[in-house]
Amino acid sequence: MTATVAIIGRPNVGKSTLFNRLVGKKLAIVADTPGVTRDRREGDGRVSDLHFRVVDTAGLDEALVTEVEQGMRFQTERALDGADLVLFLIDARTGLTPIDRHFAEWLRERTIPVLLIANKCEGNAGNTGYYESFELGLGEPVALSAAHGEGLAELYQALLPYIRPPAEAGEAGDDAGALVDAEDPDAVDPDSEEEDDPLDPSIPIQLAIVGRPNVGKSTLVNRLLGEDRVLTGPEPGVTRDSIAVAWEWEGQAFRLIDTAGMRRRARVYEAIEKMSVEDTLRAIRFAQVVVLVIDAIEGMDRQDLVIARMVAEEGRALVIAVNKWDLVDDAAKTLADIEDRLQTSLAQLRGVPVVTLSAMTGRRLDRLMTSVREIYALWNRRVPTGALNRWFGDMLEQHPPPLVEGRRLKLRYITQIKRRPPTFMLFTTRPKDVPESYLRYLVNGLREAFDLRGVPIRMTMRKGRNPFAD
Repeated sequence: MTATVAIIGRPNVGKSTLFNRLVGKKLAIVADTPGVTRDRREGDGRVSDLHFRVVDTAGLDEALVTEVEQGMRFQTERALDGADLVLFLIDARTGLTPIDRHFAEWLRERTIPVLLIANKCEGNAGNTGYYESFELGLGEPVALSAAHGEGLAELYQALLPYIRPPAEAGEAGDDAGALVDAEDPDAVDPDSEEEDDPLDPSIPIQLAIVGRPNVGKSTLVNRLLGEDRVLTGPEPGVTRDSIAVAWEWEGQAFRLIDTAGMRRRARVYEAIEKMSVEDTLRAIRFAQVVVLVIDAIEGMDRQDLVIARMVAEEGRALVIAVNKWDLVDDAAKTLADIEDRLQTSLAQLRGVPVVTLSAMTGRRLDRLMTSVREIYALWNRRVPTGALNRWFGDMLEQHPPPLVEGRRLKLRYITQIKRRPPTFMLFTTRPKDVPESYLRYLVNGLREAFDLRGVPIRMTMRKGRNPFAD
């Protein structure tokens, strides 16, 4: 089994920087501000031929004042409970602090092995802190610079007693680390069609939970997982990183991604929030199904529609989850208002599933997941060419294409060139002259004839080759 290594330490000592260095990707948000990381984040790390599961955690602090800080400490303790080894980081440039000493004593009381890492040791500025760290009684520290990649050879030697190389472990050499990173939204191409059966339940569906701040995204994720896996709180903006968790529902594998709330662009001015929004956008871009969570009390906001259009432009399947439904007084009117707003402002996703639920109580979560699987199946649908062209002939007969400059516009045939999302190519004599209104007519006809409700449909055009051109 792969060893699990947890990175802990007080705020702003470089834990997320080391995490990114070990996984080889910029997955965790890094900033000079203390306390950026709040949830624990996992990834597949490696140092040379040593492969392991690495967990980034929130900064340890003695003063637990707010509910969020208490939750951060809880998430760190959960990471330690599941770890085989701890990397305890200190800032060698700052030197030892009372917090470092307090948590070093706390770690010595536990049975889990600890490696002491003196980070930020580039140059000679960290020498004093490096020698001070011997006082912690955790053995010889490893001098490291996570930002510059210095000291990785020493870290490799320190890890060897706890993590065996692939040759010793009987694994497959260089392929031992070729695992799909559950935390990396772009580890799997969502548009890939290489697998024979896209509906194979063993192939994970990449499912992103998005929405405005404080609509209950993290609460929904925790309720689905059946544990307090991600941090929640009454104030908006608790979630910062996009946290992905491997999960299974009724035999179907999922990669469930909780994301930071997305406010209107004009209201986003802090650097950390900008990075969180960029992380959310990347999660949408590499998801397969996106659940847009909206607040039933506030109704469908303009920002909700902006996010929904963003999902449609990326070609992802969409399910709308109306949360806090147990707090609604007039259910019929609220649902009618939401559906009316969708009809008028989101016509390109006509028929998108709308599920009312309560993340707090767990009401109708089964209906949500059923809608996710159904929309995923539609997103993967391939229409037979014969049936497609019979339908195409009927559509041309019912409503022929308009004349362009007094000349007839010939539409020859249509074929599906791709799924995920369903993408069709229309062969015509004059591609640039086909009106947008006629393309919408064809797309709406496709949606109704082949039950492609709620999924984005792409239509491209191509000019057929003239056999007499030569």
